[in-house]
Amino acid sequence: MGGIFSKKGESGFSVSSTAEKVTQGIDGSGLTAIVTGASSGIGVKTSCVLALCRVHVVMAVRNMEAGSNIKEAILKEVPNAKIGVMELDLSSLASVRKFATDYTSSGLPLNILTNNAGIMATPFKLSKDNIELHFATNHLGHFLLTNLLLETMKTTSRERKTEGRIVNVSSLGHRYIYSDGFCFDKISDDSRYQKYYAYGQSKLTNILHANELTRRLKDEGAEVTANFMRYDRFLRCLLKVLGILGAATTCFVALHRQVKGIGGKYFVDCNVTKPSSQAKDADLAAKLWDFSLSLTNPE
Repeated sequence: MGGIFSKKGESGFSVSSTAEKVTQGIDGSGLTAIVTGASSGIGVKTSCVLALCRVHVVMAVRNMEAGSNIKEAILKEVPNAKIGVMELDLSSLASVRKFATDYTSSGLPLNILTNNAGIMATPFKLSKDNIELHFATNHLGHFLLTNLLLETMKTTSRERKTEGRIVNVSSLGHRYIYSDGFCFDKISDDSRYQKYYAYGQSKLTNILHANELTRRLKDEGAEVTANFMRYDRFLRCLLKVLGILGAATTCFVALHRQVKGIGGKYFVDCNVTKPSSQAKDADLAAKLWDFSLSLTNPE
């Protein structure tokens, strides 16, 4: 297969590289990962490949029945997999808090947090917390989850002398947002709502979140990195038709030694590339962080 599908980047991988290929030879024994949205799409593949690499995988899912079915399917493929399922509805801040509390109480370490779950271009709807659903699910839930689990990741890193990795799954859609820009006071404004721009805006927040988190982690010298990668739904559908469906970039950023010590980078097809100019706006990232804190801090 030639052309764009076989052209390799600096990492040695290309758009046609599979998750199994980019993790070949990697032994994740002793590592523990949370994968959100693990009962569908690339979340399933990510969970399976991480388990194949001997990572202890915790599948965070909204639908426990679907999650349990996927777990059983993975165990059939990887009989010795260490895999668990926990309930998480990212559109509900109460659910996020409960998940984080339950996870912390379990005593499990945490090396890898894959913020993968998301919705795309749905009709206007408010979350249980009265926040526009794309922003609530794709960003705010993951923002709170990351903050609540960050100390566990730092502790795991110190005690086990391993690098913690946070992976935010974004998309090409981050380039396409409302023409008047990121208006914090209009996040949940029904009269302004356009589903594709709302989706794009939420994907932009995934990148801004990773960038601001990277800055904060560097300032405190934590051995935890945060990166973001692109998920292109159309391209993945095409690759599925060609038999190349996978979660290669997610698994690459989560496990590969080439990513050690790297933070705040945008990965596409396992190679670093440039996001939009807005995605690199440090002031916007800091403002988003403060705004997100104001929405997630209990009164």
